[in-house]
Amino acid sequence: MSQRLLFLTGKLAEKSLHKVLESMQPTEFSYEVYQIGVSVAALMTTDLIARRLKEVNDYDKIILPGRCRGDIEQLAHLLGVEVERGPEELKDLPQHFGHEIKRTDLNHYSTDIFAEIVDAPNMTVEQILERAEQYKRDGANVIDLGCLPNTPFAHLSESVQALKSAGFKVSVDSLLAEDLVTGGKAGADFLLSLQYNSLWVLEKVDSTPIVIGDPPTNMRSLYKTIDTLLSEGVRFIADPILDPINFNFTESIVRYRNLRKRYPDIEIMMGVGNLTELTHADTAGTNALLMGIISELDIAYILTTEVSEHCRKAVKEADLARRIMYASKQDHIPPKGYDNGLMALHERKPFPYNIDEIKEFSDNVRDPNFRIQVCDEGIFIYNRDGIWDATDPFDLYPHLDVADDGAHGFYLGVELARAQIAWQLGKRYDQDEELGWGVAVEKNEMDLTTFKQEGSTMQSRQDRKNKRKQSKHKNKDKKNDARRC
Repeated sequence: MSQRLLFLTGKLAEKSLHKVLESMQPTEFSYEVYQIGVSVAALMTTDLIARRLKEVNDYDKIILPGRCRGDIEQLAHLLGVEVERGPEELKDLPQHFGHEIKRTDLNHYSTDIFAEIVDAPNMTVEQILERAEQYKRDGANVIDLGCLPNTPFAHLSESVQALKSAGFKVSVDSLLAEDLVTGGKAGADFLLSLQYNSLWVLEKVDSTPIVIGDPPTNMRSLYKTIDTLLSEGVRFIADPILDPINFNFTESIVRYRNLRKRYPDIEIMMGVGNLTELTHADTAGTNALLMGIISELDIAYILTTEVSEHCRKAVKEADLARRIMYASKQDHIPPKGYDNGLMALHERKPFPYNIDEIKEFSDNVRDPNFRIQVCDEGIFIYNRDGIWDATDPFDLYPHLDVADDGAHGFYLGVELARAQIAWQLGKRYDQDEELGWGVAVEKNEMDLTTFKQEGSTMQSRQDRKNKRKQSKHKNKDKKNDARRC
């Protein structure tokens, strides 16, 4: 038996909600739409709903606008019906009800991230621990201590021990065998990088070696090392080395492919820094592509760095990319539709409403408050006095009448600037909300159980109103005093 759903909405969105629900037919549920008496659906609260909604016994579930604030569990208990928030944008209802790819659990992955602290010799133990904590929050599984050429690392052993005591897995990265021995004896889990002539290090430590060729990209040398370790039953990880673009990058990808074909079951590492650090392109896309190759070749580990300024989110991007690629591989579909976190500049569906729908919204506005929306044609701002559009916010200023209202002018300037960026790049714009930049920018989770505080511009406007009231009272008191005199 199909569920019977009640969709709550406001005056401006009522027609659009009906259209979206009709476009979804047939559905596995029957429904009704109830306009609850507010103009903007996003301003609806659970307290308001509790006051205005009484008879709900005929429904199995109530669907609220996605930005409805308040305690929905308390509302459900009060009404005796299950209550659920829908998507933030009603045009996303089909996806919410599974008409498109459902959101997949991205908690799983098959590739561990080594995050390298490349300048560790020049940092204190406390600074190393602080950096390690940040990398861990961003998704790193192993903290790699990089040893710099011709730079003493007197506190290497102390650093490894401090990280181990704090619960980290640790690797030491050096081409000097002496550093590897020191790190291994201090408790490092992994050592980067051993070659055939330095395998003697393994007689002194219990760490897992990451092995490379001699020279590093020489595959015959690497095969010799691998065969030796396999014959001795020693666990290892092999790295054929990823080269930069225009310095045999394509050939290096072939090396990884050939290594996997020759040894189907060994553990392999790919160090991605030669591509992310040495290519001036946004690293989110680079990491996604590399993680796709890593997924196809069953590479178990990556080594990544955040040295260059444009690589500041490399660990976090790699973490999301590995989860997306894992889900894609499990589902046997392309890595599309799982998460928008790697799409910092553009979005899949940036403009939910077209120009006709925006004009229809504006026709129903009866108050002086400005609404701002974006579609393919540009930026639209409207209130009861009219609707104006432009692609440059400065062209809208003459229509806004805010020359004498600094706080309101500042607010509209910020919002219109966001709208312009959204229109230029093809991003989703929601009035009063910051633009989304994927994992490139930290964004606090919205707590819909609480209510937003007034912004500073709103407070400034209220302060001016209060001052005007106080001024009127003072003038009135002065007049009364004059009459008494």
